[in-house]
Amino acid sequence: MNVELVTKEDLQEFKAELLSELKKLITPNGKDPNKTWLKSREVRKMLGISPGKLNALRISKQLPFVRLGGNIYYDREDVNRLFEKNKSR
Repeated sequence: MNVELVTKEDLQEFKAELLSELKKLITPNGKDPNKTWLKSREVRKMLGISPGKLNALRISKQLPFVRLGGNIYYDREDVNRLFEKNKSR
């Protein structure tokens, strides 16, 4: 009979590895949920709006954006502020 002892350090290492793997599974495509810049499709999904509505928010200057090449990026803080500003009380 072969006996192996498990130490607290072994358990802590296992815990760290397990949490790391779970975090990868929970976040979509391994993306960081706290990243600063969001693409249009991410903003539309967050706000539950159509591409036309997002375009209207850009045109009316309600939502600042940055255009780099063919991509448009939005600051997460600006999106959150817009969301809070339009929240019903």
